Amino acid sequence: MNRYIPLILAGVLLNAAAQLALKKGMIQIGYFQFSMENIIPVTCRVALNPFVIAGLACYVVSVVVWLMVLSRVEVSFAYPILSVGYIVTAVAGRYLFDEALTPIRWVGIIVICIGVYLITRSAA
Repeated sequence: MNRYIPLILAGVLLNAAAQLALKKGMIQIGYFQFSMENIIPVTCRVALNPFVIAGLACYVVSVVVWLMVLSRVEVSFAYPILSVGYIVTAVAGRYLFDEALTPIRWVGIIVICIGVYLITRSAA
């Protein structure tokens, strides 16, 4: 199963890239109110934003990669490794969007790393 970790990580990184692209797109669009008069203008702005489009494309490709993963490994092995995406997006959010990475968030990241390590060590 360990030989499929690169494939799993490719899916994880595509998923993280999707999140980051969507965030960038929504930063460009900005805060908006949900209301009947906003539906069409906001929908158009979201649908035409290149970062939103790129994020959705990354999601589509990540689903294809994930289907490949599921055809090759146990879901109980692969699914926990998706949590690496939390680490990637948290660190990238810090550097790309100047988001806070507080000490408690770092503790959470370390716990995730330990968990992923244990899962990968359990592969038969």
